[in-house]
Amino acid sequence: MPPKRKMDGDNDRLTSHQKKKQRTDAARTIAVQPSPLAGPSKPAANGTLLGLFSCSNTLPATIDVERFAEARAFEINAMQEAMENSRASATHRVWQTLPRHLRRRAASHDVRRVPARLRERARAEMDPVRKKALGRSMPKRGKARRVSRTENLLKRQRDKAWLETHIWHAKRMKMENMWGYRLAVHTTEKSFRPSHRASLHGSILHDASYDGVIELKGPEKILKEVLSQCSDPQGAGPGAVRFLSGSRVCDIHMYKPLSYPFGLIGPTAVMWQPCDPTPQVPPAATNASQKKKKKKGKSKETATDSTPVAKQPASGRRIWVICHPLIYQDVYSALQSACSNALDAIRAAGGDVVEIELADLRQQMNVFEIMGPKASQVIKGALTPVKEEENSKEFKQFWSTLAHLQSSGSVPRGMVIGFTVQDPRLDFPPKNAKAHIDSETLPSISSPAGLWPTPQLASSTIWDDKVRDGLSQPRFKKKDIDERRAKNLIPGAKLSPLRQDDRIPILLIQRSLEPLDTSNIEPKTAGNRATHGWTMIFPKGWGMHFLSSLVFTGTRVGGQRERESQRFESGCLYFPNDYPTSAGYAQFAEEREEVGKSRWERKPPAKRPNWKRLGTRSPWKPDWEVVLGLKKASNTPSDDLVPTQREPGDDEMDRDITPWLLRGIEAKSILTSACKLPIPAIGLAASVNALRAKRQFPPLAIPPEDIWCSALVMVTVSFPYRGAPEDLANIYLMLDEEARIWTDFLRKPTDEVPPELPEGTPSADAIVGYITSGDYSLSLGRGQAIGAIPINRWSDLQSQTRRLGKSLKPVVKVRDRAGVICRPAYLEILG
Repeated sequence: MPPKRKMDGDNDRLTSHQKKKQRTDAARTIAVQPSPLAGPSKPAANGTLLGLFSCSNTLPATIDVERFAEARAFEINAMQEAMENSRASATHRVWQTLPRHLRRRAASHDVRRVPARLRERARAEMDPVRKKALGRSMPKRGKARRVSRTENLLKRQRDKAWLETHIWHAKRMKMENMWGYRLAVHTTEKSFRPSHRASLHGSILHDASYDGVIELKGPEKILKEVLSQCSDPQGAGPGAVRFLSGSRVCDIHMYKPLSYPFGLIGPTAVMWQPCDPTPQVPPAATNASQKKKKKKGKSKETATDSTPVAKQPASGRRIWVICHPLIYQDVYSALQSACSNALDAIRAAGGDVVEIELADLRQQMNVFEIMGPKASQVIKGALTPVKEEENSKEFKQFWSTLAHLQSSGSVPRGMVIGFTVQDPRLDFPPKNAKAHIDSETLPSISSPAGLWPTPQLASSTIWDDKVRDGLSQPRFKKKDIDERRAKNLIPGAKLSPLRQDDRIPILLIQRSLEPLDTSNIEPKTAGNRATHGWTMIFPKGWGMHFLSSLVFTGTRVGGQRERESQRFESGCLYFPNDYPTSAGYAQFAEEREEVGKSRWERKPPAKRPNWKRLGTRSPWKPDWEVVLGLKKASNTPSDDLVPTQREPGDDEMDRDITPWLLRGIEAKSILTSACKLPIPAIGLAASVNALRAKRQFPPLAIPPEDIWCSALVMVTVSFPYRGAPEDLANIYLMLDEEARIWTDFLRKPTDEVPPELPEGTPSADAIVGYITSGDYSLSLGRGQAIGAIPINRWSDLQSQTRRLGKSLKPVVKVRDRAGVICRPAYLEILG
């Protein structure tokens, strides 16, 4: 045993390391009781001591257990004390003895973070001085001054709104204030490829509940007129027959009323409430129902109980307009103006008094986007329809086909499915449905037979305000569900739904991200670029309950970065980055300029790019007016002084013309036909006025030259060799000699080293456009970008290609704003 007193022995001469070793050895020593019955011990041949029995003595044939335990009580107690002493004097604390996967940083100062079997030891190891320093011993507030957790969280939402899944995302993702919300930007993981692989081979979920929803009520004819004033005239409008029944969603681009092609607001989705134009009535009740209809005069607003179609309001039809939160106010104002125009036209014609209602449904519904080939299996495993839905023939066929879909791309585009599901907590944990692909069922899986959009399949009670308000607060809390689950005889068994359990209406919308024009994509990569999935809409108050079930199936959760990457990899435009001249792009460009410029100013001059030496004219946001030739470029970058006097000719260059964006499915054909004419401006103006006449708009009172010189067109920029451009990269024209060398080299695919472009930064006057979204494409395996150029510059590039006698696409040079190397690239109109 070590000396107990400080002055005993030579304890003062020992170092601290020797003292610690002495204490450790003493703690690991087991005390031995000397036996008075034993004679003098003699050393054995091998150096050991012989005790009570020697090797020559024989062991007793029987022993008395009680007397033997009493005789060995000292040894047993000594063994237990030695084990406790060695455990107490160990160099590791309790939380350090746990396995790696159970260790938590909070366990070092919070006893509740340690497993229950070790909490007593952990509580004894806690340092009382440290607990006081951490404020554990400070008295809490009184009950009168105490702020509840709900009030504390509400105070943090004064200048922004939280989604229902905010706390779950805040623990795992990087959060930022965007568009009036606190949204997740990206996961805290360093790698990005797992999210890309999930969208290609698995499934990835995104909470898009921040999207704004506007509800319009009124007569069908008036609503069609309102939407036609604001929608893009290219292609089928929201009033087409395919969308009017409510079985499909119409994706349009919203404009200010009667201002096409100017006044672009942004992309929106329009969805009509399902309505069966020919309701099925039993033969026996046909005559009686006809008599009632003749008396009351309500042929379209009555429905029998046998039909699954929801009853329509007496005011007429109902539609939802879903838009981005950045342009919500602009869309709402545009719809208000269009409604006023439609009502004024009715009053001028002496028609009946008509009412149109606009309602704000923001934060009344949750929207989840589940993308990837396994999205159908995830939904099938996480949701459980009610028994009433199984009686519907259309839904039963869809639900049986859902698990076997290789991808939701085999479902008709924009298809809407409405049904009701049980509380997802009753079936927790969910199990993923597995697709069983057989040679016999393979043709039906690739294109499901009989799976077609119908109003009966799309009908849902989620359109009813009373139903949504009644489900805004779940009837049972998680504690109640857990208590029911604890009473199960078989642990882990799923709960059987009761009559008082909630039933939640769901809307599933097929969603596809694919290039509008696949003519410029290789056949091997055209199918790989498309991404398909589902959009799930359900009432508020159920966000976390559905998120827990969907995440438990193994699907990943992405933020704004993953959502933008999905559109980039699919070759689609992303709002607001790829929508110049739109209402939301100006605000987005200003915010990006403010953030980028402040970050650049915080760096010392030696650690930041010199825009003047690099020849970058506009490093923070594209100067589209200068590229279009509507304004004169300023020769002073942002780090130089601004001249006080204007140069001669500035007033002639500054023209009061509004830039606009030529986009849509007919943009490529319109521009191609206009460039073939001797005066392209006249051809472009004629095409635009023809589209306006399609919606009964008056022709534009703007000269064709102004329409021609103020138009931008979106292009795809592909790099045949090296190069992965960044956002805001410059697009330059090539001289005829440079273009001839490159086209000759590209027409003959060889292993030779590509020719080098002339060194030095090109002149700023040669800028013909900017890159809006650029990066390395993981699906293509090379650099890819989306940009915008003026249509008159596109005409010049077409003329250069014809002048050189080459059949290839136009070739340009691309340089990053902070780079010195120019890369050759192809241009193609994004149709």
